[in-house]
Amino acid sequence: MTSTAAPSTTDSELDAVFAPIFDRIAAGAVEREVDRRLPFDEVGWLKEARFGALRVPVEFGGYGVTVRQLFRLLIDLAAAESNLPQALRVHWSFVEDQVLAEAGPERERWLRAVAAGTLVGNAITEPGVGAVDRYRTRLTRDGDRLLLNGVKYYSTGSLFADHILVAADSDGERLGVLVDADADGVVQHDDWDGFGQRLTASGTTEFTDVVVAPDRILGPGYGVAGPTYGTAYLQLVQLAVLAGIAARAERDAREWVSARTRTYTHAAADLPREDPLVQQVIGKLSAAAFTARAAVLAVAEVLDGVLDAGAKDEKDLVAAELAAAQAQLGVIDIVLDATTRLFELGGASIVSERLRLDRHWRNARTISVHNPALFKARAVGDYLLNGTDLPFGWSAGERKTGAPASTNSNSHSADSNAVRSAAATR
Repeated sequence: MTSTAAPSTTDSELDAVFAPIFDRIAAGAVEREVDRRLPFDEVGWLKEARFGALRVPVEFGGYGVTVRQLFRLLIDLAAAESNLPQALRVHWSFVEDQVLAEAGPERERWLRAVAAGTLVGNAITEPGVGAVDRYRTRLTRDGDRLLLNGVKYYSTGSLFADHILVAADSDGERLGVLVDADADGVVQHDDWDGFGQRLTASGTTEFTDVVVAPDRILGPGYGVAGPTYGTAYLQLVQLAVLAGIAARAERDAREWVSARTRTYTHAAADLPREDPLVQQVIGKLSAAAFTARAAVLAVAEVLDGVLDAGAKDEKDLVAAELAAAQAQLGVIDIVLDATTRLFELGGASIVSERLRLDRHWRNARTISVHNPALFKARAVGDYLLNGTDLPFGWSAGERKTGAPASTNSNSHSADSNAVRSAAATR
């Protein structure tokens, strides 16, 4: 199912706004990687341009773009800085839930807040045995107050956010809670220690007696398995990151070869850029970038249709999940291969720390381990052969299939998509 709705803002108009910002962000990518400097300034540039409001309808102050247009820009942003689309991943799902919600003051409140620059991060996954079906983060009553206590990890992007979407337990009921990032009792740590995607701010968040207003409780239903648009949507952000990495790897490799004058005695040409073997590698890198981009945009078009129809039809939701899973299995392989193959273009000089070309493979390898493809491939095969339900909302320590999802009817319950789906990945 694909969308037939016309976008409110054209691609050319979007490029005029964001391409210069992406270029500015890209200019400092290697330096940030070397210094391990979180991109607070770069997030600020995006906020000023209302990048977080791309999917917000025009009547509420947003750009009103299609899902395909959003992911087109996410790929371009990832090519400039692969950490940023991942850092904003749950923000997009939160916005989408508000767009889907029934009209009302709460929906308008949050859509206008996003249009004004508000960003939403997440604190969903817990370290150790904590999983979506047994959160140890608790929301409890203390007199007339509601208090949030717990520890979360993989809090991707929350250091850049104004609000944090927290998954919590309240007397056995799974809830989503929206907490101000600067609220008393909230402590965030940049302690993500992965060898890639180092600047996503995916570390620990602690909540100690954080007071939660009743209107910040986003409703029940968290951890309930069943068809949802959110699993495919959040997975597609990861794939957009991979597509952007492939694009940047091809561009960096091409620029490096174009400027290179040294070659080998047994080479087929005097200059590397004229060597047919080198040309072949560049051709393969460009094909990988093209294929990854095309796969992401194809799934985005499917999601456009699903969301235009209200994300209620189970058949459409399954089709979107299958498309995202199949794209994942293809995109990961071609991008990992491309980010390894680029080193065939040169000798020892191509592995110089100054170039940091290794960051492309490290980042691609890191982003690829979320929702491990090993399990996803089996699930797709089982579905195609035996009709077994696709594993919507899997997370560590949980395996649930077949339960029907409840229909989201307001902005509070709609946010269950983000928590249920994001629990599977950081």
